[in-house]
Amino acid sequence: MSRSALALLLALLLPQLSFTATGWPRGGAPEAAEGLPRGPAAEDAAVVAAVEHMAGYRTGLAPFELHGVAETLVSESRARGLDPAWVLALIHVESRFYNFAVSRVGALGLMQLLPATGREFAHRTGVPWHGPLTLFDPIANLRIGIAYLAWLRDRYGDLDAALAAYNWGPGRIDGRLARGRGLPTRYVRQVAAAPRP
Repeated sequence: MSRSALALLLALLLPQLSFTATGWPRGGAPEAAEGLPRGPAAEDAAVVAAVEHMAGYRTGLAPFELHGVAETLVSESRARGLDPAWVLALIHVESRFYNFAVSRVGALGLMQLLPATGREFAHRTGVPWHGPLTLFDPIANLRIGIAYLAWLRDRYGDLDAALAAYNWGPGRIDGRLARGRGLPTRYVRQVAAAPRP
């Protein structure tokens, strides 16, 4: 059963549950005795902030999914040397946190990845690729998209250039740079101005 179908089924079967900002059903957080943290105080503040930030948008995700999405966003960003708040800002500009967003050029999901880019970076990161619909799995989308953004940062040596290439595509940015033209700045300014936790 797909994550979306499971989320829909649970949303229909469990309407009496209310969820905390961390995604756990009230009274249903794992017990500390099981070796898992309990309550927001034991949580990473960046994860809690990301959950609360995304909860203010129409994400297309069930409330309990937001916690896993936030954990993935924070852990993947940190593992690749990116600020999770910048990644959240990029997602705000790209999809407004709507998991099922589709752009006019065919970019998909939270980080608005083109399927060819998604396929390439899924293989590079070990994310199972099941065709373009893989990009509607928010965890896969984040793992692939954050890896791609980090690759662009490493390629250009600068986050602003990486953001420009994320938006325009590295081929177009390489062409501009080869012709001695500066980087486009509109998208970079949009990301810098995006609300963040």
